[in-house]
Amino acid sequence: QVQLVESGGGLVQAGGSLRLSCAASGHTFSRYYMGWFRQAPGKEREFVAAISWSGASIQYADSVKGRFTISRDNAKDTVYLQTNSLKPEDTAVYYCAASYNSAPYYVTTRGAGYDYWGQGTQVTVSS
Repeated sequence: QVQLVESGGGLVQAGGSLRLSCAASGHTFSRYYMGWFRQAPGKEREFVAAISWSGASIQYADSVKGRFTISRDNAKDTVYLQTNSLKPEDTAVYYCAASYNSAPYYVTTRGAGYDYWGQGTQVTVSS
């Protein structure tokens, strides 16, 4: 069983930045691919970014490319999402997700492809 705890959310003005963190515990983090998803009020959950366990494979949603950066530190069992140039439409609860796959390049954008989820952290961007 893997436990995921997100942090780093908050209220920021448009154009600002936040660094989200997701700390994992309970199992060997280094063989888990990780993803960030978000859900805005009244909308479905959507994919944001994902990273393979090796860090060699990364994917982003088109809406965040060039503004968000996902990274991981396997020694600290933590994955990060650096969010820059934030827009009001980025307002949502951001969730961290994880699942095991030994392939160093495997990553998926599908929410169904993740077995473990955190509780989420709220990001609010004011205009």
